[in-house]
Amino acid sequence: MSQAERRHVELVKESGCACCGAAGFVHAHEIEQGLWWTSIGLCPDCHTGPNGIHGDKTLWRIHKLNEIKALNETLRRVYG
Repeated sequence: MSQAERRHVELVKESGCACCGAAGFVHAHEIEQGLWWTSIGLCPDCHTGPNGIHGDKTLWRIHKLNEIKALNETLRRVYG
């Protein structure tokens, strides 16, 4: 991971959850492994929880999100 990618991921982790809006430090979920520029800020529940993106995706359906929409929200929060 380059220095620029590391800085981007740190900003993503500070941006809050793109799915539910939870504030604070979050995980950086990669849409595709190793593509750090496409990291999405997600709280633990929306990321690795049973209803999160790596679970049954219930929270994502409730918020009517997919990874591209969540990436857009993350980038808006980081750079907007």
